Amino acid sequence: MTYYCDIILSNKPKPYVEVKKTKKYSYFVGIDISKNKLDIAVCHERNFLFHTEIMNDDQAIRSFVSKLKEMPGFKLSKAVFAMENTGFYGNHLLSVLFKLKASIVQDHPLKIKRSMGVTRGKDDKNDAIRIAEYTWKNRDEIKLWMPKRKIMTELAGLMTLRNRLIGVAVILKTPQKEEKSFIPGKYHSGKVMACKASIAAITGDLEAIELEIRSLISADDHLARLLEIITSVPFIGFVTAVTMIICTNEFKDICDPKKFACYSGIAPFPRESGTITRRRRISPFANRKMKALLHVCAVGAATRNEELNNYYKRKLEEGKHKLSIFNAVRYKLVLRVFSCVKQDRLFIREIRCAKTLVIVPVENCVI
Repeated sequence: MTYYCDIILSNKPKPYVEVKKTKKYSYFVGIDISKNKLDIAVCHERNFLFHTEIMNDDQAIRSFVSKLKEMPGFKLSKAVFAMENTGFYGNHLLSVLFKLKASIVQDHPLKIKRSMGVTRGKDDKNDAIRIAEYTWKNRDEIKLWMPKRKIMTELAGLMTLRNRLIGVAVILKTPQKEEKSFIPGKYHSGKVMACKASIAAITGDLEAIELEIRSLISADDHLARLLEIITSVPFIGFVTAVTMIICTNEFKDICDPKKFACYSGIAPFPRESGTITRRRRISPFANRKMKALLHVCAVGAATRNEELNNYYKRKLEEGKHKLSIFNAVRYKLVLRVFSCVKQDRLFIREIRCAKTLVIVPVENCVI
């Protein structure tokens, strides 16, 4: 165990010493996850020990951890298990390791891939070794994985299913609208009738899922309060609010509006090299679903909200591009949401007059 002491100045007469404990790991276990099997590479510090392949089920994972414990000098408290975020394919592994109180690191696949440098070829064994090496290199900066609340997992699953059903409905409806003026009426009517029952069923499923999402949130006081706060911001609707709660993990993983702007793809980044300076642009590495929802909210706010509409017109007169202005409005909405969540209050609009300050509640406008 290593200890770091930092001197922290406070209002007390004398400075006091806070002791920070940092865990030191000796074993780094890289795991490449696939549907049916797990490729595991075990390293002691930077030295590769062995590779093994097991089935992706609870019994095989428990058996592997038991064999690890039998190794001379191995302690579970001194080991860290690292893996890529592969969605539900890693559920068995995460569940078993968390119950055993193991240290778990789960990182974005692209982040791990880009840290490897120039690589040639690809196979599961080498991927597991590279994950272990990545964890060793970043051992001082690793963030241990902690499970989300069960209700958040259920909520995320329902929203994912809702998005899939909307995609299926669009696939069925869009061709019918496009073909209407190009295909003879009788033939087109037959195709519409063939899909009518499917579209009606999907619509019914969507309504049931939305009802389940609302009941799930209303049953939890914290989520209900967050939803109330977020939707109090004008033109932030129910779907956008729920998506923000899921993406930020109840504003625990992302609590800074600037980080959320980067995550959702609305933060512009510089493009400079030597004497060449180009216009700032947003990055394509973002949650595009979240970005699309914020864009719908921003368009509504910029055209229908008096304050933001004045801002939109002023920037147009200054020669700004429409999409650039919409992006600025998106960020304004994000700032309002995070400010209200941080202060645990509903959004209010302040009107400052010459002598008095009048605070007017804003109606809940939903897009």
